[in-house]
Amino acid sequence: MSTMFNPAVEAASRDHIESAQAEGLCRLLPRLYAAVPSYREKLDGAGINPGDLSSLDDLQHLPFTLKDDLRAAYPYKMFAVPTRDIVRIHASSGTTGSISVVGYTRKDIRDWSECVARSLVAAGAGPDDFLHIAYGYGLFTGGLGLHYGAEYLGASVIPISGGNTRRQVQFLRDLMPTGGLACTPSYAALLAESALLEGTDLTQLPLRFGIFGAEPWSENMRKSLEASLGIDAYDIYGLSEIMGPGVAFECREKAGLHVNEDQFIVEIVDKDTKLPVPEGAYGELVFTTIAKEGIPLLRYNTHDITRIIPGACACGRTHKRIERITGRSDDMIIVRGVNVYPSQIEQVLLSFEGKLAPHYQVVLTREAALDAMEVRVELAPSFDFDEIRALEQLTQQVRRAIAEALMVRVKMTIVEPNSIARSEGKAVRLIDNR
Repeated sequence: MSTMFNPAVEAASRDHIESAQAEGLCRLLPRLYAAVPSYREKLDGAGINPGDLSSLDDLQHLPFTLKDDLRAAYPYKMFAVPTRDIVRIHASSGTTGSISVVGYTRKDIRDWSECVARSLVAAGAGPDDFLHIAYGYGLFTGGLGLHYGAEYLGASVIPISGGNTRRQVQFLRDLMPTGGLACTPSYAALLAESALLEGTDLTQLPLRFGIFGAEPWSENMRKSLEASLGIDAYDIYGLSEIMGPGVAFECREKAGLHVNEDQFIVEIVDKDTKLPVPEGAYGELVFTTIAKEGIPLLRYNTHDITRIIPGACACGRTHKRIERITGRSDDMIIVRGVNVYPSQIEQVLLSFEGKLAPHYQVVLTREAALDAMEVRVELAPSFDFDEIRALEQLTQQVRRAIAEALMVRVKMTIVEPNSIARSEGKAVRLIDNR
């Protein structure tokens, strides 16, 4: 089985990649200037003539695009082609403020499908496989993104979407001779737990791989999913504004996510100064789309925190790799002056393998004018909740481990199995009651 879907692109020389990116950027600027009024205003305000761009080094002088720009342009003011050329609309969830709408031309859908197909092959998928897709279908890009990519590869698709967990387990048991599972990592944990309660051990099925994304997840969550599902678990990254799932993906080396650099220019900038950081340093992830037709974006700041991993990957792919996302700069919790990401807490909790379940919440409150943080986590079903002394000892151990890892004191509460509400999509990890 091939380890790459399109070796000519995925293993191209760095000179070829960067030359093609420069050409794409030089084509992009005049298009945006002519077709999108908000970009014309940004470029004029910065004193930039689109025709003056000469190299990738000029990118850092160009203005950023923010989520608020897309919200302000609702619904179609960011589109760079007539709506008659748009064949599909997707939109963000709209959990804060107005929703942002994105449009795709036929070429955009084809390019997106290939990016996802590359992601699937990197995880070990082939045309003979089934892909059980438990991402939501609809305006959310997850379900249809994986669906079209799997069909582009030639694999068979089970488009079950999210929800109805009992039916999911039945289909996993009855319909899949071999292949993979695609969903959020928190929902994969719920599927494994629900299957065991119904007497189905998913590790005994011919599942080989899982494609998990749409929320940050830790290395210990990977280990937990691989053990409970009997698979290799791979991260896939994307966001609707840029394309959807498939912007970047892990290969079987599990040594970072390969960015599809024929489609995107990737930057890491300092979260305060917004200036580029040295290779290998952490900062905010920024993308410029160089091939997208419907709604191309210039230096879109995702606010996701990661870094570019120096050096080449052993898999042979030459596209830049980013480290798995640790969180978002605007989702970072500041507790008494300490910066905390929920995924850091998850990493500590899941290090207590066999004692704690992968279901937790972080609750923020105010005590005497100071922020306070409580971590609630479920006990593993195999651990005896009624053993009070053992439970108290475990609570103290977990509290100390979090304090040592994060340098912040927390209230630690270990609850009975199945006490924390489950999600059939992205897990609700943070409850802010301040």
